Amino acid sequence: MIKIVVAFIFFTVSLFAWKSTISHISAQVELRMIKGHSYHKGCPVGLSELRYLRLPYRDFKGSVCMGEMIVHQEVASEVVALFAQLYKRGYPIAKMQLISDYGGSDWRSIEADNTSAFNCRKATGSKKWSKHAYGKAIDINPLENPYISRSGHISHKASLPYKKRVIRHKGRAKERAMLLGNGEEVRMFEKRGWQWGGRWKRVKDYQHFSK
Repeated sequence: MIKIVVAFIFFTVSLFAWKSTISHISAQVELRMIKGHSYHKGCPVGLSELRYLRLPYRDFKGSVCMGEMIVHQEVASEVVALFAQLYKRGYPIAKMQLISDYGGSDWRSIEADNTSAFNCRKATGSKKWSKHAYGKAIDINPLENPYISRSGHISHKASLPYKKRVIRHKGRAKERAMLLGNGEEVRMFEKRGWQWGGRWKRVKDYQHFSK
């Protein structure tokens, strides 16, 4: 009887901590995006097509934090549902801020191990718009889930220990943050029709999910 009560209390606290919101892009957020160079004239989507999300997450110390993200309106509810699942599974996320806070720089955002979505930029090594420019791509824990070139090169030094995709110490948050092909986190996204960069043949982009 005591065990049942304790489990119920824990479950209630977990649900209580999960309070997400989906809203239109406010004037304040728009200003942040423009000043932060993540949105500008010529982007393939308008601000009216985007949504601003506030999402609770567990950081690498186990603390509950409130993150923010911008995605396309068509995937907003789905993204909230996916991150609710990640939260309930106890999946750790280093931080979750708008890429505008990093001047729209993908490099700086990755160096900060920042989980983010919308950024009006071209795809890596291409003249075409990235899926991020449509708000239909998310990069999760980019240092622990690096982009690896065809030659096997990793640009960010902090990502080098994660080139081998093996979890040796399940108790370490940084290793639990690794996204693996046989992991439940990847399956959750793929079940909803998201493509994972970890399955690409020529390069590997373990942080990347797109729809």
